[in-house]
Amino acid sequence: MSNSRKWRIGASILSVALLAFIAWHWRGWTAQAQVGAAYGARMTCSCRYVEGRSMESCKGDTEPGMEIVSIRDVPEDKAVTGRVPLMAKRTARWRKGFGCLLEDR
Repeated sequence: MSNSRKWRIGASILSVALLAFIAWHWRGWTAQAQVGAAYGARMTCSCRYVEGRSMESCKGDTEPGMEIVSIRDVPEDKAVTGRVPLMAKRTARWRKGFGCLLEDR
């Protein structure tokens, strides 16, 4: 068997193993991404619209490990959206008398 054929077989086996690993763990990763996006949206919404702080001052309120969650403020809607690329998106919106509530997905 030639070296090029051995390399292709090895690369194919490695690709299948990697895809199986991703498929096996995808649901858990997605669930964690949903929690992270929801946490980031809810905490930042409360910081902005309950406490009245700036987005800059709210950045330090999240837990370590939240770096992958991007936060977007929508001031005209009094809403904050947290996103984990390709996995999760959650929005928290301020409601008078209730504070910041997560919207249904």
